[in-house]
Amino acid sequence: METLTRRALNRATLERQLLLRRADVPALTVIERLAGLQAQDPDPPYIGLWARIEAFRIDDLTRLLYRREVVRATMFRGTQHLVAAEDYLWLRPLLQPMLDRWQRGGFGRFTAGLDLGELAAAARAILGEDTLTRPELGRALAGRWPGRDPVALARSVQGLLPVVHPPPDGTWGRRGTTPFALAEHWLGRPPAAGPPAGELVVRYLAAFGPATVRDVQAWSGMTRLREVVESLRPRLRVFGGEDGRELFDLPDAPRPDPGVPAPVRFLAALDNVLLAHADRTRVVSDDRRGHVVVDAAVTVDGFVHGLWNIERDGNTATLVVRLLEPLSGQDEAAVTEEGARLLRFAAPAAAHDIRFRPVGDIS
Repeated sequence: METLTRRALNRATLERQLLLRRADVPALTVIERLAGLQAQDPDPPYIGLWARIEAFRIDDLTRLLYRREVVRATMFRGTQHLVAAEDYLWLRPLLQPMLDRWQRGGFGRFTAGLDLGELAAAARAILGEDTLTRPELGRALAGRWPGRDPVALARSVQGLLPVVHPPPDGTWGRRGTTPFALAEHWLGRPPAAGPPAGELVVRYLAAFGPATVRDVQAWSGMTRLREVVESLRPRLRVFGGEDGRELFDLPDAPRPDPGVPAPVRFLAALDNVLLAHADRTRVVSDDRRGHVVVDAAVTVDGFVHGLWNIERDGNTATLVVRLLEPLSGQDEAAVTEEGARLLRFAAPAAAHDIRFRPVGDIS
């Protein structure tokens, strides 16, 4: 069995994530290829696409949301994702058991004693063909179950029912209450059982492989995928990791030479390339993993080297790069060049500045 080094896994993942070179392809194609984008906040998916697509523009994604070709919804791991509408229709039923666990784990104590089927039916009737904000839905449900937490009731609906969050929710710079709509009305047809779980594993490997079974489960939030992967084994290529674990992959998936250069990249906050594996050492070492929780990361030579954010003061946008270790002169120039490109995208009308600080320095 061929062994893949950490660096080999890094380059294979970056290639599939379009992080070795930007692609000249439509945003929808990239969202499909990546099996969705983490979208806890509105702006990160735009940054994620900017990092991967040549000449990406904000309107390229916003149009997809308004055209209902992409939807924002509670998906993998019970977190907000942007996914292609066509993928949502078959993924949502497949993820239902995981979302049931998510509801119980996050809000079960608030819904104890309630018939969850009755709660889902009530929410469906209240929403109908309308779009309501989360507070509006919560208040309507609390009117039926007085004394219950309206926020918990509304949040529970995200797991119990196929609901999406229509634009302007999820669009660049948008802040405000989250709107709810039944997916069947927003998309014109209901989610329906489609491909089996094996298709989900194949899509994952195409975007994040080679990977272990635990990696697939960490990304999706699903459990008991060992049997699914075993059923696919005849179709897959199996490698060994440096830790001795089996790594599964699609036979024809790209696995570049580990020596291929990896350019500096400013990743989106909570980018799935950082979250999609149980063992994340292919992109971030264990001693740095704790730093990459909410803050966005910058990679140098394919690995997390620091964190970044944009601070605004009047008409000036300052990109602050907090380094986990010093940069060489060549790498600092590359980070500065890519950072200037990021500022032109994210703050085109402002004056720009770039500052380097060590992690922990908040001055």
